[in-house]
Amino acid sequence: MTQAVPPQTSPKWGTMAKTVVGLTIVAIFGALLVWFRRIIGPLILTFILAYLLYPLVKRLSEKTKISWRAATNLIYLVVIVIVVGVLTLTGLAIVQQIQSLLTFVQRFIEDIPQIIANLSTQVYQIGPFTIDFGQLLNVPTLTNEVLSVAQSLVGQLGVVIRSFAGSAAGIFGWGLFVLIISYFLLAEAGRIPGQLVRIDLPGYEYDLQRLGQELRTIWNAFLRGQLTIILLVIVTYSILLNILGLRFAIGIAIMAGLARFVPYVGPAITLVVTALVAFFQPSNYFGLQPIYYALLVIVLMLITDQIYDNIISPRIFGHSLNVHPAAILITALILARFIGAIGLVLAAPAVATLSLLGRYVFRKMFDLEPFPEPESQPAPGESTWQRSYGRLKRLVKEMRSRIKSQP
Repeated sequence: MTQAVPPQTSPKWGTMAKTVVGLTIVAIFGALLVWFRRIIGPLILTFILAYLLYPLVKRLSEKTKISWRAATNLIYLVVIVIVVGVLTLTGLAIVQQIQSLLTFVQRFIEDIPQIIANLSTQVYQIGPFTIDFGQLLNVPTLTNEVLSVAQSLVGQLGVVIRSFAGSAAGIFGWGLFVLIISYFLLAEAGRIPGQLVRIDLPGYEYDLQRLGQELRTIWNAFLRGQLTIILLVIVTYSILLNILGLRFAIGIAIMAGLARFVPYVGPAITLVVTALVAFFQPSNYFGLQPIYYALLVIVLMLITDQIYDNIISPRIFGHSLNVHPAAILITALILARFIGAIGLVLAAPAVATLSLLGRYVFRKMFDLEPFPEPESQPAPGESTWQRSYGRLKRLVKEMRSRIKSQP
């Protein structure tokens, strides 16, 4: 009689083996991050693009009953047509506006000594107040202090201006890299039903499901909500500044939109640059003196910023990114040092993600319930885009009702 052979089982690792292997993996991963950190930014953009297009491909595949690969091909064909169209129609104008704005800032820095000397002779009457810059400014001391800072800025800004056109090839190359890699990533995602990335960890299915839901809420609010806010800001400022007759209106509008990524610092830099452009503009539609024209532009920009900060942004984002602006600013500086400009863009969701994971780890270490709040369920069949559009639609309706109710 043949004796049954017991099934072969793999031996389990002990605590020491797990610790050594875990630390080794962390060390290798950290070394790879440092060594290849130049490619981290494009890889993040690759995953973000695939993540944004995933719902569109999924819906197109389900509605038309075509294969996942065919739906991916159609979506990327539309994306390429849109990108080429936008670059063809507005790319040159936008580049010229930005280059002109950078050139203006560079010339301003170079002319600082003469500007301070001229400013010291100016006397302005604002209502009952008289401002005599000759008495307020110590011209030699102020000029030396400003020049000590401006010399380094001139050199850096000059490098930026000279490399702006030369970097177009690099930007095009990285853009092509992002487009191709995201295409292959999304095309293969059809093999994993319902998810772009799937992680299986026995015993932690519920934890992973809840963390995934919370992370999707954070990144959906950021990627789609922030994109909506930035586009609205750019359109609003383009209309406002063109009505005011300000030079470089499109370039400043783009700067104002991108400044939404960096709290405090971004809007402050935008206001300073806008004030300089308005003050040194030769003429304006209203026939105002430069200082009054600059004040008018700045006041209208501050009012617009307050509307976005206190009315529009909270309604679109809700409480998905409920993090302190100071934490976002610090994280933006750290990430910018590590992965460049993309770190500025991803600072807000990075802080929210770290906060979520930190709370989970802290509560697990003290044997507390990691998810004390009940699970929130979205409305059946409602996508993230539909929820964002619904919030914006309710906001417009509320603002219209308030206007009508005013006497």
